[in-house]
Amino acid sequence: MAAAVKRRLIFAAAAFPLLLGACGTDVTPAPTPAVSVTNVSEITAGATYNDTDVMFLQMLIDNQEQGQQMARIAAERATRPEIVALAEAVQVTQADELKLMKSWLDEWNRPTVLDKRVSLHADHGGMPSTGDEEIASLKTIKKAQFETAFLNLFLAHQHNAVEFAQLELDKGTNTLSKSFAERVKQSRTDQVQQMLKLLAG
Repeated sequence: MAAAVKRRLIFAAAAFPLLLGACGTDVTPAPTPAVSVTNVSEITAGATYNDTDVMFLQMLIDNQEQGQQMARIAAERATRPEIVALAEAVQVTQADELKLMKSWLDEWNRPTVLDKRVSLHADHGGMPSTGDEEIASLKTIKKAQFETAFLNLFLAHQHNAVEFAQLELDKGTNTLSKSFAERVKQSRTDQVQQMLKLLAG
């Protein structure tokens, strides 16, 4: 195995747990990892990829940028500590994931922004993206109704990420992108289960 490939896999093994550790049901801060989060952009994806790999990253970037907006609102407006902790963990984790995905698309000389968000999501097997007006409504909804509205919206939003990840697992070819998709699928599924419990609580 070439030295460059070894370095890529070592970075990936160290960084992926860090990137996704805050996305599950446990929002307790993890121990400091051996590799700093500033190294995520150094994880190179390699030259082998197909259109599904590109579309997966583009759709997930769009999904996570919306998720960041919702998480920021929740961190400010939620009352229950569990929801605030979830929102804060999402902000940190997804910021690192965004750096990783954008660096891979840059490496492939592919755009990081979707031109037609809703149609591209639907055309490539994903559910329609969360509407900007739905996100905006979280800022003005009554405080007493906020947590239920946020959890319902964010639950569906994270389910979309699971759908994108499954598409990548089924049709992608890039090894690291597929590994990343598996971790995204697992972590977002855990989040969905966490939010269902919070809704029932």
